[in-house]
Amino acid sequence: MSASGCRPKYSCRTATETLEWIHAIMDFVEPYRFLLEYHVVNFFKDRLWEAVDKEWIGCLRNENVDNLLQIPSGIVQDHWPASLKEFVHSVRSLSLPREQANLQEIFPGLCISSLNNVLSQGMNRKKKHEIEVLAALVSSIAKEVKSSTILDVGAGQGYLAQVLSFEHELSVFAIDASSHHGKITDARAERIRKHYAAKLRSSSLRNRELSIPKTVTCQILSADTLKEVSNSFVQDDKNIINCNTVKRSKEVSEASEVRSSSYVSCNSSLVLAGLHACGDLSVTMLRTFLESDQVKAVISIGCCYNLLSEDATGNAPSLSGFPMSQCVKSDGFALGRSARDLACQSAERWKGMGKIAGLHNFELHAYRAAFQMVLFKYYPETLIKSPTVGRQGKALRRQQHRRIRESNLNHKDPGIVCPTLCQKTSKDEGSWFPMAYSESQYVEKTGTVCKDDAFGSSYGTYNEAVSSTDKYSLFVKFCESGLGRLGLPHLHDIDLYQLWEETKPFIGLIGPYWSIRAALGPILETLLLLDRLLFLQEQGNVLEANMVPIFDPILSPRNIALIAKKI
Repeated sequence: MSASGCRPKYSCRTATETLEWIHAIMDFVEPYRFLLEYHVVNFFKDRLWEAVDKEWIGCLRNENVDNLLQIPSGIVQDHWPASLKEFVHSVRSLSLPREQANLQEIFPGLCISSLNNVLSQGMNRKKKHEIEVLAALVSSIAKEVKSSTILDVGAGQGYLAQVLSFEHELSVFAIDASSHHGKITDARAERIRKHYAAKLRSSSLRNRELSIPKTVTCQILSADTLKEVSNSFVQDDKNIINCNTVKRSKEVSEASEVRSSSYVSCNSSLVLAGLHACGDLSVTMLRTFLESDQVKAVISIGCCYNLLSEDATGNAPSLSGFPMSQCVKSDGFALGRSARDLACQSAERWKGMGKIAGLHNFELHAYRAAFQMVLFKYYPETLIKSPTVGRQGKALRRQQHRRIRESNLNHKDPGIVCPTLCQKTSKDEGSWFPMAYSESQYVEKTGTVCKDDAFGSSYGTYNEAVSSTDKYSLFVKFCESGLGRLGLPHLHDIDLYQLWEETKPFIGLIGPYWSIRAALGPILETLLLLDRLLFLQEQGNVLEANMVPIFDPILSPRNIALIAKKI
């Protein structure tokens, strides 16, 4: 086994260097369009494995699952073909490094403190880590640009806004399209305010005025909207600012006088902050940063690249999410929805998935790809519409992990997880997901003796561990679920067994194919982020911009912050 271990060959300190890196990525991915543009749901229908180097597939089809999961992290095995090892190493060397930076070294005086139980209530470990780091960074940047007002864009339930308000004593506006999120933010802020008020009364700081975040319900569809929101606000009786009432700049300027403790004055300087602002919202923040005189700095951590708008026509007026920079626009380079979706794949998550979860992941892809064959043969009109049958959500993942823990606690045998499927618990819950079994339960159900390596060391061995009858019955259940979710009738002439037999010889190729494809995720995300950085660098010396991996990538894979300040 060996890892690339190499840092990128390229730099992004200047626009010229950034563009050189971008062009290197474009040149590299072009021969692999067959991996970028074809989704794994069409694996059997379009025989996607045939486009992959036969030597690669032949080598990986019996590879240890753990080794497959490490491919996106740049880890290769010594016995692999030289061309495969070169592919994996090249992807790694062209991708932005994701290891968390030494933030104290980059931002002298930065103080990251642990959140108290009141502020962190409701946060999982990932969210708590993100908020602690980002709040400290935003506060530091705000001091540097001499601003005390923060716009938390895509604020969700207001976690970041509340920490910035109560702990860092900044004036914060939590902007989100969901009025429900605004109500949750307000209610949570009020509970936190009572805690801090009581704390102040028992201290010498009883005269300190608490800063409470103000919620803004507004759908940000363009930089003009965010710029208008940045410049002026209108208050309603419930102390919730509703952007729907802000129709014209004139109306905004004629709004009633507002108090400096609660509102942004026209002369105030602002900092835009966005923690995983979805799709175009992240790029809208960058455009607003350039267009608004009030906005002095922006800290953006993007996500949901599949939701980005895209335009590769090269038209200068285009305000698409990708490409942003004029240089990339002029190249006419296009990604497409499948490639942008692939950019969301995380090497760290793959590496930390573990054998059982990895097997389950491959299994679900196999059932979904086989179900695509059902749609292709019996429901061609539906297939044209690119139907979505749903996927596991975060809530379902948490429920499954809970089942596993409970199963292990309730049985004396060392618990294992059988990567088989059970029915969803309600009509609204996502797709099928694995059940948890202890060793004795698994033996009783399958007649197979399961030890620590019950599923074998390879994908092929796993396929032998679960009987063909069991796998076929699970495929039938998956099809019944998929047809139900799509509102399609179960036709009497569907021969599921024949379709299953046609796909069965190639099921073992799903893991290798998906692992190779997922390896391109980090390089595609790098391209998207470099394009945003280049967009800022093209503005000349009027601003300072850089990208920093601010979170632990194992906890938070989307960890690169684009930070820009006006000079």
